[in-house]
Amino acid sequence: MELLTVLSFLSVAAILTIMPGPDNMFTLAQSMAKGKKAGIYTTLGLCTGLIVHIGAATAVIAAVVYHSAIAFNAVKYAGAAYLLYLAYKSFMDKSSGINLGSADSLDYKSLYQKGIIMNLLNPKVSLFFLALFPQFINYEAGYVSLQMVLLGIVFIIQTILIFGLISVFAGKVGEFLRKNPMISKKMNYLQGSIFTLIGLKIAFTEK
Repeated sequence: MELLTVLSFLSVAAILTIMPGPDNMFTLAQSMAKGKKAGIYTTLGLCTGLIVHIGAATAVIAAVVYHSAIAFNAVKYAGAAYLLYLAYKSFMDKSSGINLGSADSLDYKSLYQKGIIMNLLNPKVSLFFLALFPQFINYEAGYVSLQMVLLGIVFIIQTILIFGLISVFAGKVGEFLRKNPMISKKMNYLQGSIFTLIGLKIAFTEK
């Protein structure tokens, strides 16, 4: 693959990653509520899910979902239901605000798993890769599957970097908000509202 092609793909990928969407909004909510490390572990989970989507796109498995409205809707509504469940848990939390606590007190494994589930239950990710990758493939050079894997690696690396920056920024904002007792008491509601909006967005999205 030519360097110019890779750089062009990187530019497009970065713009699409920065644009508001379910994954970066989910990372934003976790970082504001629990700190930057929570956002980073969530990011690692999301990127682990990306590996599955990239593999699906490479094997053209995503095409089956694209042509099957039932399969697409089943995954879509499962993702929406999961986010609404997380929103419900946030709204029902009766604690007086979210306490960041020590780094060791956070369940990083749970955050990582949430990131994976969140990403896997968004069927548009596979369709996104299936639509994007062919635009940057050099078919004359052969090794099409390998080229898609390389593009996938580039996409994951830039996602980790951008989401990492989002985590640090949102973590600082969350830390500032928690210093205000009145705002701190509303943090659970803020997080729940974000989860609700993301869930509804996924539920009502089209192919």
